[in-house]
Amino acid sequence: MTENKHDFLHLLGQTNPFPYLIEVAKAEGIFIYDKSGKRYMDMIAGVAVNNIGHRHPLVIQRIQEQLDKYLHVMVYGEFIQDASVEMARALNRVLPDSLNCVYPVNSGTEANEAALKLAKRVTGRTQLIGCKGSYHGNTHGSMSVSSNEAKKIAFRPLLPDVDFIRHNEIADLSRITKRTAAVIIEPIQGDAGVRQASTAYLKALRQRCDEVGAFLIFDEIQCGMGRAGKLFAFEHSGVVPDVLTLGKALGGGMPIGAFIARYEHMQELTHQPMLGHITTFGGHPVIAAAAWATLDVFATEIDFGLVEENGQLLEKMLSEIDEIKEIRRVGMMFACDMESFERVEKVVNRCLELGLISFWFLSHPYSFRLSPPLTISREEVEEAGRIIQRAVRETSVL
Repeated sequence: MTENKHDFLHLLGQTNPFPYLIEVAKAEGIFIYDKSGKRYMDMIAGVAVNNIGHRHPLVIQRIQEQLDKYLHVMVYGEFIQDASVEMARALNRVLPDSLNCVYPVNSGTEANEAALKLAKRVTGRTQLIGCKGSYHGNTHGSMSVSSNEAKKIAFRPLLPDVDFIRHNEIADLSRITKRTAAVIIEPIQGDAGVRQASTAYLKALRQRCDEVGAFLIFDEIQCGMGRAGKLFAFEHSGVVPDVLTLGKALGGGMPIGAFIARYEHMQELTHQPMLGHITTFGGHPVIAAAAWATLDVFATEIDFGLVEENGQLLEKMLSEIDEIKEIRRVGMMFACDMESFERVEKVVNRCLELGLISFWFLSHPYSFRLSPPLTISREEVEEAGRIIQRAVRETSVL
């Protein structure tokens, strides 16, 4: 074991007993290189973060330009800083008129926390409703509206007055009442294994929230920013939420979150009490510069028609593998079901040995996930497909 690996395992907090332990030397495009020079195809994109690839030139340029000006100068909301204003303008250009006010934060889970607070503040209500199969983050509030009890039980008590409805089940919408402050939902559930809500369900959900005066929050931290084959996943249905939360890919590889709502609603966080949500590093100028660049890349470089073509090609290659029982894909968001977790584990580990990074789901152990950068070429898709086919073949038990 190298000194770095030893210190990584002993001086840094760990998330699981079996980390990948790749010693990263550099990353570029869809590739990560370790310190021995081995190249890995990053078919996970940092778990739906590097949607425009690693170290996109415009992101690097904007970061460098900002580094030459200043870093942190004040807690969020006090000073006017060009990068955060430009990021907000870029979001404003591509979002519906009702989502016209951006509050940048540090992560996706903070965005969800703040969205729940905003809903309670505006409605004056306390009940929150999540969906079975959901994942919204790992802080107490976001965990409270997430579904996986095995991940929650050790940390209870969590938030009170939380209920759950079934994802994509219109019959459950009657549970949303005039006591409900907000319903939070992923238009495409990620951790549950890429489960897309139907347009009919989302329209009925929107109607029910309107009837009782509840906020509708769409968590697009994983499925947004192009991952689902459109810039925002809600574009598939045309249903617009009251609050949209973003994170992951918004920063182009830098840590960020944002919650976005109507200006009049967002103003409620400024009084009674003042500083209803505060963040020291939210809107950090370097991070905002990276997000501004990322949004410009989507506006000028990403061809969603080509993204869909490449997604279809990879799906076709995966469908040729007999051991894959089902493939669920939206855009470049894949879940591939196999017979058991043991088969998934062997395939994922063999892919890693062959120089391809795949991954699994927290709550869906018999599937492996793929979420490659949207910038992947047809040739790279074909190479990835061949590697996965080989990994399954070489780990199968005859």
